[in-house]
Amino acid sequence: MDLHNKDILPREILPVVVIGNGPSGICLSYLLSGYTPYLSPEGTHPNPLLQGKLDQQPHLSLLELDLEYLCEGLEGRSSNPVAVLFDSLLLPDSDFGLEHASPLLWRYEPERATPHLVLGKGPPGGAWHAMEGSMLTLSLANWMELPGLKLKEWMREKRRNVRNDRATPAEIASYYQHYVNQMGLEDSFACGTTVTSIQRVNYEGASSRSFWKVQGTQKREADELGEGSLSEVPFIVCADYVVLATGTHDIPARLGVEGEGLPFVCHSFWELEAAISRGQLDHTSDPVLVVGAGLTAADAVLAAHHLNTPVYHAFRRSVTDPGLIFNQLPKLLYPEYHKVHQMMTQQQQHGQDIPSSGGTGTLVDQQENNTASMSTGSYPGYISLPKHRVVAFKPDRKCVLEGEDGCRTVLQVSMALVLIGAHPNLSFLPENGRPLGLNPQEPITCRRNPLEVDPYTYESVSEGGLYAMGPLVGENFVRFLKGGALAIASDLAKKQRAKEENRTTLRVS
Repeated sequence: MDLHNKDILPREILPVVVIGNGPSGICLSYLLSGYTPYLSPEGTHPNPLLQGKLDQQPHLSLLELDLEYLCEGLEGRSSNPVAVLFDSLLLPDSDFGLEHASPLLWRYEPERATPHLVLGKGPPGGAWHAMEGSMLTLSLANWMELPGLKLKEWMREKRRNVRNDRATPAEIASYYQHYVNQMGLEDSFACGTTVTSIQRVNYEGASSRSFWKVQGTQKREADELGEGSLSEVPFIVCADYVVLATGTHDIPARLGVEGEGLPFVCHSFWELEAAISRGQLDHTSDPVLVVGAGLTAADAVLAAHHLNTPVYHAFRRSVTDPGLIFNQLPKLLYPEYHKVHQMMTQQQQHGQDIPSSGGTGTLVDQQENNTASMSTGSYPGYISLPKHRVVAFKPDRKCVLEGEDGCRTVLQVSMALVLIGAHPNLSFLPENGRPLGLNPQEPITCRRNPLEVDPYTYESVSEGGLYAMGPLVGENFVRFLKGGALAIASDLAKKQRAKEENRTTLRVS
């Protein structure tokens, strides 16, 4: 959909604009387009308490029921109650490896549709299109699917054997793009757009009202520049409600230490891939330093180790820390990550094991000792450095680490990969969205400082008419971000019913 730069009159104000076209925005668009969940007449849920609540008003859609009431007593792997509820209804008892049929029946009711616009920088699917195409996703295939289109069935049509019940990011990205077309949502999507600002505007006219003014640019073909050329055209759209669904993969997190901007210090897995494709890394290279203990860091360890390139792996937690993602993954489903965790556990080295230098030690002897340490153990070529932090990077490709005992170690490396997460780009919001966070004094981050929203509507606590979902409210897994779509769609439907009832009352009076 092409957007045009023009002044928007009140009669042209859209009900909803969604910023972000990843799985969060796609799922919300599905619900806003008239696809409505009901309890199936033949449907049963393995949780008798939830089943009893659903049976009380079986004629009503899920969007009309009291979500807070339905959430009471439910437990799951998300801290957001509606996310647990919707996940339980879509995939009952999936945490136990069971495959109960969903008790929901989906009906297409176009009269319920809410006009909306979904803005995204790239094609539908969001950040999934930028991810490496051959690694397996963390989640099981059915956890990645959206309502109405079974991912496994779609994958079988692609004639691919489902390996370990998981899919690749490339397949997921293709699935999400196909989903938008299959469900007839494409007319609500405007791709190639970058939002530069949103602001609340008070319109003074015959009927005083406030709305959101969303400004940005859209990449479009410029005929006057020649076939295939692109130009950025400014646009303005206005809406009663804005939903933030941008995800958190925009800005890599940084350590904030000396030398982090040096050329050999990288902040994305793709920079490692680029170095590998250029033939810069092999078994003769100086070690690669991987900083971080998340799944991207684990992927980097595996990629370098596969080339027999030596790896130093530094992270701040203990390998037994229950908060470490590896300690939360079933071994059988994630054998490659279990292998990395084994490496982290069995190849531990501490400050007293690696010769330290106050910054002026004999680095040649130190490197020889480190190389000798790497050649031993079950996983030669890899050293794990738990409870270490980076102090500085030096121009001669040396990295200074500090252990929990204060002992410092200097390592010679070929490159350093700082893979400690990412932050959302909310530059289009005042103060980068800080006033909307749980702690208004800190930057917005998925884990430590998500946006503060009502747990049953996902509306911002501090800014009415503004909603947020997905990673921005702490949901990293697709299986749970769908709950945000349900909460928002339900609240918008409730507000629409309230408006209609108010109009009826005014006409009667």
